[in-house]
Amino acid sequence: MPVMMAGTHLVLFIGCTIALLASSTASASIVEHSLHVQNLTVWRLCRPQVITAVNGSLPGPTIKAREGDTLVIHVFNRSPYNLTIHWHGIFQRLTSWADGPNYITQCPILPGSMYTYRFTITGQEGTFWWHAHVSWLRATVYGALIIRPSRGHTYPFPKPYKEVPLLLGEWWNANVVDVEDVSQLLGINPNNSDAYTINGKPGVLYPCSRKRQTYKLKVVPGKTYLLRIINAALNNQLFFKIAGHALKVVAVDATYTNPYVTDIIVLAPGQTADVLLTADQSTGAYYMAGHPYFNAENASPFANTTTTGILIYEGASSANPKMPLLPAFNDTPTAHKFSSSLTSLVGAPHWVPVPSKVDERMFITIGLGLSPCGGNATCLGPNGLRFSASMNNVSFQWATSMSLLEAFYYNIKGIYTADFPDVPPLVFDYTNRGLSQSPLGFALKGTRVKKLKYNATVEIVLQNTAFVGVENHPMHLHGFNFHVLAQGFGNFDPINDPKKFNLVNPVFRNTIGVPVGGWAVLRFQADNPGVWLFHCHLDVHLPWGLATVFVVENGPTLSSILPPPPADLPKC
Repeated sequence: MPVMMAGTHLVLFIGCTIALLASSTASASIVEHSLHVQNLTVWRLCRPQVITAVNGSLPGPTIKAREGDTLVIHVFNRSPYNLTIHWHGIFQRLTSWADGPNYITQCPILPGSMYTYRFTITGQEGTFWWHAHVSWLRATVYGALIIRPSRGHTYPFPKPYKEVPLLLGEWWNANVVDVEDVSQLLGINPNNSDAYTINGKPGVLYPCSRKRQTYKLKVVPGKTYLLRIINAALNNQLFFKIAGHALKVVAVDATYTNPYVTDIIVLAPGQTADVLLTADQSTGAYYMAGHPYFNAENASPFANTTTTGILIYEGASSANPKMPLLPAFNDTPTAHKFSSSLTSLVGAPHWVPVPSKVDERMFITIGLGLSPCGGNATCLGPNGLRFSASMNNVSFQWATSMSLLEAFYYNIKGIYTADFPDVPPLVFDYTNRGLSQSPLGFALKGTRVKKLKYNATVEIVLQNTAFVGVENHPMHLHGFNFHVLAQGFGNFDPINDPKKFNLVNPVFRNTIGVPVGGWAVLRFQADNPGVWLFHCHLDVHLPWGLATVFVVENGPTLSSILPPPPADLPKC
């Protein structure tokens, strides 16, 4: 039987919320957009391809707002596929209904239907992005979401001359939904993408891409630009570099960092970086280039190609841009140096100190495994099996009859079980390469979640496993940022590794690339009631089960209780 809030309490809740918004966001605005999702034929790599796109463009439109604004986004699904939109990195405080992952916080928007997402940006600013969260549609259904400081506030660095979103992506000469369906049916790794892209364009190193299919950025000598770099690729981490230029990282995942000067950026899918670029080199043209950071063992071949854009100085006459020297595809030391060198800017806007008291400790193994093909099906994975993935030996099973958030809100039984384990069922040598295809890698499917008390502080050790070879898994947490206290290689040492924890200014983000064959330690405060997905952002691993869910209970006050669902929430 649904559990409903008493009418007087609901009125009081709404009244308190309106009063709070009126007092704290007097200068805030309502930012309204319409996203029309439908088929679009585009030319890439010498041929036409039908894709699912938003407002007739790839990437989709950039949405801009300020901290404190309320976004009202009307999504019209004119595509042939079920659809949801996730607002990556946005906390969705008391608006968990708008988070977007299908069957987690909502049922999909059916073809021919529409849904309006409504949420307020509270306590956040920086580079975010939006993308589809059903199937592989986010390969082409994505765009930047830029949140600037509230009116009267500024960046903690000199104002740049111009701000430029750079979205790194992947391109298939195929229907990505079909590619995923074949992969799932046969239990195999999917085909690789045919190109990487910068703002939807592959660049000159690919066929038929020399002119209109190369992104170009014109800069004024001496000026400083804020590059808002987003890795929107489906399945690849990427190195990014601009020939001859230093890059100053000032934020990652929309949280400010101590300025970090480098010539190479490394981003996993889902991660963002704000980078200051000063046009201080000789007048000319320079390639910006990106190619994969690929470290998976025992994996199928990857797309070892390079996407390029061109940085052109105003007044340049050179027709031969300089090319940067990118790291080797498997250069783990360079990737680890970048990610482990970042620290948060203490005292910056929205900076959060590390919680000192820990209420929940979890040790979660993550990685790939294998599972029986099932029934009379034929699988083409190793030894006739299908690829699988798990966390603490639980391979996540997606609900289909209703969203987990609805089941939580209405206290409906049978949709999920709140018994996700805090530790793996066995202690073993997690990163031993001899584990390849071990029976330990067989995990049962289940919709098992972890319940958390409101405001509990959670510390998680994420430990890579080697059942089907090790790799770097980018783990993304919906609804929260987390402090990355430490990261390293091999098995986590519970005696000595905690001595390395940074409790002063650790980087604060929403997506962490757990080092290949290694571990990372996260800590966050569960101060946001709702249902929050925690998953690998390599989309090939998501349907295989590399996910779990945190269910955060309501708090003790009306301002910490999840409101009812919107009246137009899509139905299953």
